[in-house]
Amino acid sequence: MTDLSAFRIERDSMGELKVPAHALYGAQTQRAVDNFPISGLRIPRAMIRALGLIKATAARVNLDLGLLSSDLAAAIVEAATEVANGQYDEHFPIDVFQTGSGTSSNMNANEVIAHLASRKSGQKVHPNDHVNMGQSSNDVIPTSIHVSAALETTEKLLPALRYLLQSLEDKAASLTGVVKTGRTHLMDAMPVTLAQELGGWASQIRHGIARLSSTLPRVFELAQGGTAVGTGINAHPEFSKRFADKLAEHTGVAFVPSPNFFESLSTQDAAVELSGQLRTLAVSIMKIANDLRWMNSGPLTGLAEIVLPSLQPGSSIMPGKINPVIPEAAMMVCAQVIGNDATIAIAGQSGNFQLNVMLPVAAHNLLQSIELLASTSRVLADQAISGFTVNEANLKSQLSRNPILVTALNAVIGYEQGAKIAKAAYAQGRSIKEVALEMTDLSSHDLDRLLDPLSLTQGGIQE
Repeated sequence: MTDLSAFRIERDSMGELKVPAHALYGAQTQRAVDNFPISGLRIPRAMIRALGLIKATAARVNLDLGLLSSDLAAAIVEAATEVANGQYDEHFPIDVFQTGSGTSSNMNANEVIAHLASRKSGQKVHPNDHVNMGQSSNDVIPTSIHVSAALETTEKLLPALRYLLQSLEDKAASLTGVVKTGRTHLMDAMPVTLAQELGGWASQIRHGIARLSSTLPRVFELAQGGTAVGTGINAHPEFSKRFADKLAEHTGVAFVPSPNFFESLSTQDAAVELSGQLRTLAVSIMKIANDLRWMNSGPLTGLAEIVLPSLQPGSSIMPGKINPVIPEAAMMVCAQVIGNDATIAIAGQSGNFQLNVMLPVAAHNLLQSIELLASTSRVLADQAISGFTVNEANLKSQLSRNPILVTALNAVIGYEQGAKIAKAAYAQGRSIKEVALEMTDLSSHDLDRLLDPLSLTQGGIQE
């Protein structure tokens, strides 16, 4: 067993300090652990993956450029790939709330990979001279944000949204002829079909997919090669292009070098843009979740239009109560994403001259939003949309008593007469047809035709 109380002495440019004997990292990581005991939140798994991919790709490029020997490059690539695959996440202990450039996390990756590569090669692999060759924290961390966000969006979020969209479209197709009372201002309005209502939700998700897809090309632009301030100093002139090409080939994502490194190092505009699209998506899902809650309300004194799947007891004191737990969880996710977006916007404003200094917190919030929305989309599809049943008897009962149906008669009897019929029907608790038979010359057959709820969902004037 590892003795967690044992230490070894590590050295950096500031001197000596103790590091846990089992740790793969070195002095600079330990200093950051000591300096930032703030939240207990570590950098996200997706960002560690991105750092591993960046270091492996950089080693391949430096080998091709003749700047790194084949044995050292092979050891670095192997070690960095293991980091990317999640084999050493426990050796990334630094708090999210750290130096704003993310230098601590870049050096954490350099030290861990150097330690592993030294073991593999039997040679001394230096974290700065070898693993960080042609790089600086100022281009590695912005690149890691773009790479992690791009991979999480393309591999997790977009597939989850397409899954939710398919669920909505399938459910809508099964409810084409089911008519319900429409509502505006939460008040009774003209009829709609459930398919039309769900079609509106599906359109929201479809637009969300399109918005994300339109933003991704900016996220695919990488800062790598800009090094410290955007001039590219200490990187080979071909480094940035070769790096993007190799990473694109490895991941299947169309990464390209940033067209302007000064922008990519000093701003997080693409992350802010992507977060804005995530916020819009959160607003869309919040609308869908709220509608589901209202439609499920009851069972006796609410709308009781649908019944969501019964997943767990809803009360510690009221037996038999079942709550809409999935829509409620989705709404909390949406609130979190909207809050994350506010943090990312503030972080994006913190680009001072040649460097943004809130990179780690921007990464944390952006990746959390992507992960939450991806998971929630699948849960909402599986445990709410696909499984709800329709209370058709209640829908028909509500429709038969809806005084707003008189709107369909306006073109025949006029607005004023229609208003009188609606008020009388509501006051007397009678149907529009009953009152209209007494107050107009229209026949029962004419009224059935004019007031047919399904016909009224198709628009146009009923003749």
